[in-house]
Amino acid sequence: MTTMAAESLLAPDSTRTASGSGAASAAEIRRHELAAFLRSRRERITPEQVGLVRGRRRRTPGLRREEVAQLSAVGVTWYTWLEQARDIQVSAQVLDALARALLLDPSERAHLFALAAAPDPAPGTECPTVTPALRTMLEQLDPIPACVQNSRYDVLAYNRTYSRLLCDLDALPPEDRNCLLLAFTHDDWRASIVDLPEVTRMMAAKFRASMAGHLAEPAWKALLHRLETRSPEFREVWGRHEVVDQRGRTKYIRNARVGLLHVEHTNLWLGPASGPRLVSYPPVDEETRTRLERLHRIALAAG
Repeated sequence: MTTMAAESLLAPDSTRTASGSGAASAAEIRRHELAAFLRSRRERITPEQVGLVRGRRRRTPGLRREEVAQLSAVGVTWYTWLEQARDIQVSAQVLDALARALLLDPSERAHLFALAAAPDPAPGTECPTVTPALRTMLEQLDPIPACVQNSRYDVLAYNRTYSRLLCDLDALPPEDRNCLLLAFTHDDWRASIVDLPEVTRMMAAKFRASMAGHLAEPAWKALLHRLETRSPEFREVWGRHEVVDQRGRTKYIRNARVGLLHVEHTNLWLGPASGPRLVSYPPVDEETRTRLERLHRIALAAG
């Protein structure tokens, strides 16, 4: 199918009628805001900023529409419809490409996705759940290891003790700080887990239960693809179709620096039970408490 033929399938249907004037009005306002925002961002970027030649006859301030389309790998007609506030569908993947092409900063990127009423697939995007107060709470919990996770197992924030609990989290890029991915692919993380087969089986089952409400979301599908691509073990476990809910329990962690730790895995929900949570690992016995204090000092010394 040609690009123009594919774009014709996205053309707005002029025969549609709105079932509710209030909802239609809100959607129309959002489309016009999105169109204006895209134009303003396009017009502020010079061709040189994105590696294009300016040319002699350029009258358009900033980039041309066809240049944005080229940089984003989308059709010119389709992008033009976006700037004309046409009633068309736009995927999170295309919004991500536009955000990169238009050199949006984190605040502008968040605004773009909000105007399009679409979830942001970038795993490194700042999470509004992690407030300054919550970061302070994480610090105050030291030497008890603690972190904030979402239901996809992304680690959104953590304290110093947690940074050295299972591996050196600080050494990993933000997009790799995912407990499920690390449990199936990271050697140090896997070596720290006592009863690894049972733990990974339970994590995969919890992930499947959580994913039921997010099947069409790009970030969830991207994580599943990474796991299936990188881990034959995950593919085998995933094929069992097991599901369990999120619940705490005691567990053993074999830390490479301070030895065996016996901790209580606890979840403090920060929203709905399928959403973000504060995960902490208070010690079960005094020996573990002493070892966690030592691990905290090691983490502080490491910077």
